[in-house]
Amino acid sequence: MHTRAEQLAAFDRLLTIMDELRERCPWDHKQTFDSLRENTIEETFELATAISKHDMQEISKELGDVLLHVVFYAKMGSETNDFDMADVCNRICDKLIFRHPHVYGEQAAANAEEVSKLWEQVKLKEKGGNKTVLGGIPDALPSLVKAYRIQDKVANVGFDWEKREDVWAKVHEELDELQAELAKEDGGQKEQEFGDLLFAMINAARLYKIRPDNALEQTNLKFMRRFNYVEAKAKEQGKELKDMSLDEMEALWQEAKAHEGAA
Repeated sequence: MHTRAEQLAAFDRLLTIMDELRERCPWDHKQTFDSLRENTIEETFELATAISKHDMQEISKELGDVLLHVVFYAKMGSETNDFDMADVCNRICDKLIFRHPHVYGEQAAANAEEVSKLWEQVKLKEKGGNKTVLGGIPDALPSLVKAYRIQDKVANVGFDWEKREDVWAKVHEELDELQAELAKEDGGQKEQEFGDLLFAMINAARLYKIRPDNALEQTNLKFMRRFNYVEAKAKEQGKELKDMSLDEMEALWQEAKAHEGAA
């Protein structure tokens, strides 16, 4: 691993390159906050994908791409005298110190759960910070992640189930309501009821310390892996999936599961 001096030197190198690109590259020179926004979102999702795959080399690469965007925005901010990289670093340092009174102050927190509760309480007192418990949740967050964050935030101020097992009654209640709505002629509230069921399931995941977005992504990757196996095996047999029966595809699906050694 690199020394602190080497890490600082590498960061200074990136800042220097950003200065040069902004001055000498036509593409970099014409970029704005708005033009970079979609690219930043894409890079963030690419990092999230690498993390879900636990690919350390890819994580390192994607972190670099995200860091480039941070440096890029700071450079543009300095050009209009609004802020620069020092402001970005100092603001997050000040925030971290303020939000960790159990480290830099006199309050105590014995475990991660107590830290989370303290974190939400401190944020409500923070100058320029969130004025409500649910303030600060980005509108653009994916709905699955947003639901988890909503439930996590309200739980940290005491709005939660007394026992985590109690959540299952709510899950079954929402499932019953959804099935009842689907049985109707029009089923006009089916989307709302389905959302209620998802919200309850996400709450259950939180209580059992499962990240629902991670869990779903693992299932997505598993399904894709198995379906790709089915498709490849079908081609080996000279068949197209659209021409195969469901039983034939199911047989290959079971073979894919056995090949993985999974149930």
